[in-house]
Amino acid sequence: MDDLEGQVFICTGAASGIGRAAARSLAAHGAHVHCVDLDPAGAAVAEDLRSEGLSAAFSAADVRDPDAMSDVVRVALDAGGQIHGLVNCAGVTGQTGVKGHEVPLADFDRVVSINLRGAFVCTRAVIPAMLERSYGRILHVASIAGKDGNAGMVSYSASKAGLIGMVKALGKEYATSGVTVNALAPAVIHTPLVEQMPAAQVEYMTSRIPMERLGTLAEATAMIRFIVSPGCSFTTGFTFDLSGGRATY
Repeated sequence: MDDLEGQVFICTGAASGIGRAAARSLAAHGAHVHCVDLDPAGAAVAEDLRSEGLSAAFSAADVRDPDAMSDVVRVALDAGGQIHGLVNCAGVTGQTGVKGHEVPLADFDRVVSINLRGAFVCTRAVIPAMLERSYGRILHVASIAGKDGNAGMVSYSASKAGLIGMVKALGKEYATSGVTVNALAPAVIHTPLVEQMPAAQVEYMTSRIPMERLGTLAEATAMIRFIVSPGCSFTTGFTFDLSGGRATY
């Protein structure tokens, strides 16, 4: 199931964190990876992969912009003739450690627009090409916060809950098409994004994990590769847990 030789993937949020690790993992297992990020560091990720003899390209694009994502799809199709998968890791936490009534509406709108609208825009962009080939794997990185809710992270929790609902609906809509749509709900994974959070927030989230530790990027990418592999063919509309035992459903 790890063999992705010759497959073409679009990986958003590829400049850092889970997105960067996912792009590297997919490329290391034979895929051509089109890295997407607004952060120019994404270009360095693709360049590093190419320097190692792997296949990668980069586009600076905002996942919320339909025109920009349509351009990404066109470039990816030109490179490989088919898009086998989308791994959407683009996301932001927004303000944390703040109670709901104190969260600025502008912050809430920004988080939802990137985490939820962006995921929908990316999905709309890739599905037509996948339907033409009767094959595709779409994976959105959600969060355990979308299932449980994290106090002090209302914007993030709401956006990820919406993302999980979107995946459930899309999975049903395309269930007979050969295109699967799934999500991954990590608990706290040790990434630069987590390092930017207040220590108290990280301690609170870690304390709720029965394994009493953070997840690793290696654990996340191993699950991602399975979900987007040809072998994961009878699961759609589902949210895979990566929570160290925290998940309750």
